[in-house]
Amino acid sequence: MATTIAANAWVDPRAELDEDVVIGPFCMIGAGVRIGRGTRLYNHVTLMGHVSLGSDNVLFPNVVVGAEPQDVSYQGSETRVEIGNGNTFREGVTVNRASEKEDGVTRIGSHNFLMANCHVAHDCKVGDHVLIANGTLLAGHVHVHDHAAISGGVGIHQFVTVGSYSFIGSLSRALHDVPPFMLVEGIPARPRCINIVALKRNNFSAERIELIAAAHRLLYRSKVGLNHAREILRTNNQFSADIEQLLAFIEGQQVGKHGRGREVRRAA
Repeated sequence: MATTIAANAWVDPRAELDEDVVIGPFCMIGAGVRIGRGTRLYNHVTLMGHVSLGSDNVLFPNVVVGAEPQDVSYQGSETRVEIGNGNTFREGVTVNRASEKEDGVTRIGSHNFLMANCHVAHDCKVGDHVLIANGTLLAGHVHVHDHAAISGGVGIHQFVTVGSYSFIGSLSRALHDVPPFMLVEGIPARPRCINIVALKRNNFSAERIELIAAAHRLLYRSKVGLNHAREILRTNNQFSADIEQLLAFIEGQQVGKHGRGREVRRAA
């Protein structure tokens, strides 16, 4: 099918649009933008800077992707935003392009759902099948792994990593890395239990879930410590690939700064 562009939209002739793209009224598309097949922009959507959108994305009104990072050290270099396929960005979502401090790319994967008024700051990396609810704010350099879910009104500190299959409860303040498979909430957010709803929805077996629950009890209720928990789980034949992933994540978290594994400690 042919691409459709509303008469009152503005598309720079240097932008690259695939087939079957729909550009609605009052959209503005800059010169460095590439849009994949089947992507739909409803109205008042702004894509600026170097932005790559894959196929079958849906952008609702007042979405802005590719604006300069809100970082006072940014010097105007040609950093990017890269977005995969099948994402939905609801009203007022903003995604800033990267700063010069990492690889120069703010990246969002595929099949994600970002609800109204979410903000994805510079240098963030969001995986696949991630759900972010209304009004949640990702500070710079946040990483969100596959199948994570973040409820509404959550504030996530810069350099925080959100593990796969985790959940952050509404109105929480995430200052520390969020371990995979865990449900966290509070100010600051702390692990409360395993995210059993997501595990069941993603076809984790009862045996896999029980092993993760056993690890949670040792780490966050008995608080036996990482190394002791590893020994107990091995002795009880409760070690698995999921447990190895969880323990490796926590180990990385502990060697970082303030519970954030990717934020390197500075020498005194």
